[in-house]
Amino acid sequence: MNLVTNIQKYSIHDGDGIRTTVFFKGCPLKCEWCHNPETQRFERELQCDKEKCVGCGTCAKVCPNDAITMVDGKPELDKEKCQLCGKCDNFCPQGIREIVGQEYPVKELVNELMKDRMFYEQSGGGVTLSGGEVMAMSTDYILQIAKALKKEEISLTIDTCGYVSYDKFEAILPYVDTFLYDVKVMDPELHKKYIGVDNKLILDNLVKLSDAGARLYIRIPTIKEVNGNVQNMEDTIHFLKKHGIHPAQVNLLPYHNTGSSKYPKLGMEYKGTDLHAPEKEEMESFVKLFQDAGYTNTKIGG
Repeated sequence: MNLVTNIQKYSIHDGDGIRTTVFFKGCPLKCEWCHNPETQRFERELQCDKEKCVGCGTCAKVCPNDAITMVDGKPELDKEKCQLCGKCDNFCPQGIREIVGQEYPVKELVNELMKDRMFYEQSGGGVTLSGGEVMAMSTDYILQIAKALKKEEISLTIDTCGYVSYDKFEAILPYVDTFLYDVKVMDPELHKKYIGVDNKLILDNLVKLSDAGARLYIRIPTIKEVNGNVQNMEDTIHFLKKHGIHPAQVNLLPYHNTGSSKYPKLGMEYKGTDLHAPEKEEMESFVKLFQDAGYTNTKIGG
């Protein structure tokens, strides 16, 4: 199932110019610092801001499957019984319940994206497909979107973690202008510890995309306790040079915890509480490492 969690208008950090970014639901990775936890699971789910709940009990009364019971004045959800019918969402007086994940037929989604064509043309922007992990969606579905945008001469950027079979990239490559490619941690064991898998497939796909002539932005979410150190940055530079990878841009993205408040709404635990962004001076020193190595278009943020 290809589910969308959000269509974000006027995005300026997801590629060149002003863009509309589509966030798809489902990701094969489990980054401890993920700031979009609503995009991790591949299925629709209910989120509820319990802190704002006044305990009126309306949700429990309208639920046709008795999936909600009131415990100590607060609603408790039995996920086994919940059919995601949306009644508790529709009838909640506080508006604090929401079904996350919506199906969009290709034509409907493309029509929505075309509404901002004027902004794309004026700014050199376009559409960014993100996630979750957009490349984990149905290849045929994403390919139809890409072809439709190409026909309309709309620039397409793919924001990816790289952890999918390369044949999916190969199929969409002719229709993509830029890949925003995450290179999170070079050490495979650290990668597995903080992200859930090692990085071999990710790095292999990066090399293949580069060899195929793809335009690449390398994005490094930078966390002091994980990869925010000289060794990791030097290892990244060494890998890029060894494989002749020449990204159009390198973006060092300082860690932030702005997504941590979403986790309780989904009944999830945020594991990034002990993580921090490097100091400004450290970030600037990392930028200098890349620039001195020849990657002159390296900057903080992106």
